[in-house]
Amino acid sequence: MSLIAVLALDGVPGHQLTTPGLVFSAATGHHPWVDYDLRICAAPGFENTGGPAHFRIETPWGLEGLEDADTVLLPGCAGFRAEPAPAVTAALHAAAARGCRIGAIGTGTFVLAATGLLDGRAAATSRRHTEELARLHPAIHVDPDGAVVSHGPFHSAAGVLGGVDLCLHLVALDHGDSVVIETERQAFLQLHSPAGEVCATGPASSGGGTLDEVIKWMEVNLHHPLTLADIAERTGLGIRTLTRRFRAETGLSPLQYLLRARIQLVQRLLERTDDPIERIAARTGLGTPANLRHQFHRYTDTTPGIYRHAFRSLASDLTWADRDEDPEALNSRRLGAESARHS
Repeated sequence: MSLIAVLALDGVPGHQLTTPGLVFSAATGHHPWVDYDLRICAAPGFENTGGPAHFRIETPWGLEGLEDADTVLLPGCAGFRAEPAPAVTAALHAAAARGCRIGAIGTGTFVLAATGLLDGRAAATSRRHTEELARLHPAIHVDPDGAVVSHGPFHSAAGVLGGVDLCLHLVALDHGDSVVIETERQAFLQLHSPAGEVCATGPASSGGGTLDEVIKWMEVNLHHPLTLADIAERTGLGIRTLTRRFRAETGLSPLQYLLRARIQLVQRLLERTDDPIERIAARTGLGTPANLRHQFHRYTDTTPGIYRHAFRSLASDLTWADRDEDPEALNSRRLGAESARHS
């Protein structure tokens, strides 16, 4: 299990405080072998989040919550130009000294910079604050274009939507591209498996790696008409034993897992290619466009065409040249796009 501590300083933007939970829970909820635990830690003097919608939080954790964390995330805060409290500086230095990974989101980079931990390193911050960060901390190489900048154990991000990019970057470092692609999809689009086919959230059994190998084989051969007998033969297990192992390790039967993998590949192809439905049906082993549409709707509650359009529209909304657009303006733009799609 990887423990992530999010350090909340007074006036932290609410979306930056909540987004890590969205991303890391999506990663954990859809990949049985991924196991993150998230902890919100209140810094000394924390009262409430920043505008435009202030809210208070109650957490049992203060700075001591950083002591056993594998990763510390430092969102922005209202007083980012001020020197951090000595206790905050000490806690961050202690985390760095024991090899903890530290990430800063938006103006949180100012707080991390003020500790001296970024001296001689590259970093990113909110687009409109890059020049100011470079002026106040000349020992730091400030990347004005970096969505996510990594230098050793330190990672920093421009801050769009509360550091979604940074959280996804950390998931990629931990578990690779295939996990981060599905995590991004689930975090942004909030798609859910149908009742009874939700993937287990606990860690996979360590039963010799047999299923790891057959799962990789299944994912490489999705375009073939695989049967339960084919999968069992590949593992050398009987069908009942295979099914029991699959349910224990993934929460799904072998054929449910196979269908889920095929639908995820359909999603990826809809997102990243212009392939027609006929070609996608063949590439994913779903056979006919009619079967693809039926299974896709069953799994996602939408059609392939609507999914492709919605994903690309949303991706466009989230990749404006100025990625630090005010959250209210970004939300207004997104609502306008939604209205246009339904008009």
